[in-house]
Amino acid sequence: MSAIYYLAAVPVLLYAVYYYFTRTFNYWKSRNVRGPEPTAFFGNIKESALRKKNIGIVMQELYNAFPNEKVVGIYRMTSPCLLIRDLDIIKHIMIKDFEAFSDRGVEFSKEGLGQNLFHADGETWAALRNRFTPIFTTGKLKNMFYLINEGGDSFVEFIKTECQKKQEFDIQPLLQTYTLSTISACAFGISYDSNDDKLETLKLVDKIFSSPSFANELDMMYPGLLKALNLSLFPTAIQKFFENLVKTVMTQRNGKPSGRHDFMDLILALRQMGEVSNAKYDSAKPVEITPEVMAAQAFVFYAAGYETSATTMTYLLYQLAMNPDVQDKLTAEVDEVLRANDGQVTYESIKEMKYMNKVFDETLRMYSILEPLQRKAVREYKVPGTDLTLEKDTIVLVSPRGIHYDEKYYDNPEQFNPDRFNVEEVGKRHPCAYLPFGLGQRNCIGMRFGRLQSQLCITKLLSKFRVEPSKNTARKLEVEPRRFIIGPKGGIKLNIVPRKLKS
Repeated sequence: MSAIYYLAAVPVLLYAVYYYFTRTFNYWKSRNVRGPEPTAFFGNIKESALRKKNIGIVMQELYNAFPNEKVVGIYRMTSPCLLIRDLDIIKHIMIKDFEAFSDRGVEFSKEGLGQNLFHADGETWAALRNRFTPIFTTGKLKNMFYLINEGGDSFVEFIKTECQKKQEFDIQPLLQTYTLSTISACAFGISYDSNDDKLETLKLVDKIFSSPSFANELDMMYPGLLKALNLSLFPTAIQKFFENLVKTVMTQRNGKPSGRHDFMDLILALRQMGEVSNAKYDSAKPVEITPEVMAAQAFVFYAAGYETSATTMTYLLYQLAMNPDVQDKLTAEVDEVLRANDGQVTYESIKEMKYMNKVFDETLRMYSILEPLQRKAVREYKVPGTDLTLEKDTIVLVSPRGIHYDEKYYDNPEQFNPDRFNVEEVGKRHPCAYLPFGLGQRNCIGMRFGRLQSQLCITKLLSKFRVEPSKNTARKLEVEPRRFIIGPKGGIKLNIVPRKLKS
């Protein structure tokens, strides 16, 4: 008899489990918001959760599936989220009504790198952003320029040597050697000619950082759990590495700026000020610049500047190889500007290259690296132009890739066309139709640094070399599903050919 009872209990238990993992799936229907049918447990992100598709591609597909909707109700695991398609609503959320969406909505322990500018909650972010924004002003970037320039020269010399052995290169890891060097120098004061093992350790950190983790999915399933249990998104090895690195640099510099004008010098200067706050936000509590807070900012500076810039340049060189007319025009601009500056690459000469900016912008239109954009409603919010009112703590999402490939905003979006960013063309578009760095006050704080180090590298590279498709160059690129950013699956192989320069 007991066996019969056990057998009878199995379907009851299965139904209870099924009910538990589908209990929220009537949320958007009850609010008359259209959206795709969710799958038990996974919601609408099954392929992303199983690492079969990048989350950015999944969000683009959800965006495309509802072309006539302003907003789309979706589920990340069991959590109801709202995908915003309408550009005017995006403008309200990101800019006009920013105070209602000041949090990104990724909550975990403030310990162990949790107080970094990207993930910090609204109050911590408000205090830190006030002081960290000046780190990326024109004056500060000019002071760092010599460090980036040294990295570019070393990189070109390295390619010259390698080109004597081969023509074909796997472009992304090649460019990572450059961004790793510039970030190491500009953030931590690790010299290019250093024999220190820190560069190898940073590469190890990258492998750990890029390994698939299911902490995000756990946070989607149980919002606030990571914070409640004081757990971090990041492995202990990464936390310890950056904490030890910051402590080492502080010891070497006696806790004071050294005159290198790098990131650590700037943050040490901030530390001497004690607590930082932002008077614009009355609720923002002061934040003390402790070694732990410094480590958190060093980590996000590295993570953002190393990977995103290398990936963007990889895609840019791929498009130059596949569009030789664009490469010819850009190379001509590089040559002209260098001739006017006695062959020297300067901060000002980079800024003079208008076509370079267009090529860079078009690359980021086609390959916006961070997907999707995410915000959390910190209060109840009536969505403009709809009858929908969001509950406090609702996550809203934006798909830059969906927008960037929408024919309403860009004709022939699969075509690489830098002329889309002529001044008159940009003026015709909605200001929220281009979102590679986010939008509003919580946009990417390091975007100017990223552009500078990338454009300097491309300038130096094109002044000496051409890029061409190799026999192994893919004609159609796929996105790597296992990394959290948009990146090429299987890499990109190109030939790098020395130019025959006139004497």
